[in-house]
Amino acid sequence: MRKYLLQFKPFLIFISTFFGAYILLTVLYKLYLNSFEANDVDGITNIVGHNVNQLMNLFNCDIRVLKSISDPYFEVWYNKKYTLKIVEGCNAVSVIILFVSFIIAFSGKIKTTLLFIFSGIVFIYILNIIRIALLTVLLFHFPEEEHVLHGVVFPLIIYGAVFLLWVIWVNKFSKYAK
Repeated sequence: MRKYLLQFKPFLIFISTFFGAYILLTVLYKLYLNSFEANDVDGITNIVGHNVNQLMNLFNCDIRVLKSISDPYFEVWYNKKYTLKIVEGCNAVSVIILFVSFIIAFSGKIKTTLLFIFSGIVFIYILNIIRIALLTVLLFHFPEEEHVLHGVVFPLIIYGAVFLLWVIWVNKFSKYAK
């Protein structure tokens, strides 16, 4: 048994570090979410809604992002048509937690690791804002394609980007990079 533990030690360290970071960050995020009232939008989702509004206003779009009266989400109105809603799951925090957990599990030098984590979070956040803005426009024009756009295309883009960040990290900056 000891032989196998030694043989698989790097893998076991990676798995335990990844899941430890993932569980810790998820619990902290859940505690953060629990600090809001049931029908209140959390602060991060609030900022996401505001940033989507700002981005689309930058392109002179007819956009309104309004807090739902009775539910914890934002209604996005594009060209005076209710197009989509921004819920807590749209703020990309779960994707960011996954990204950060992986980078921590494959950490390198502390300064490089922290800089890559910060840069990756900013990149994922901006990509998510662009994703929601594009989804708004596309759903306005192609509402019948909601399942494909929201369920396949845009998750593929954001998770694909995270995967590419992981590949860059492992090959260029982690302690395993050659």
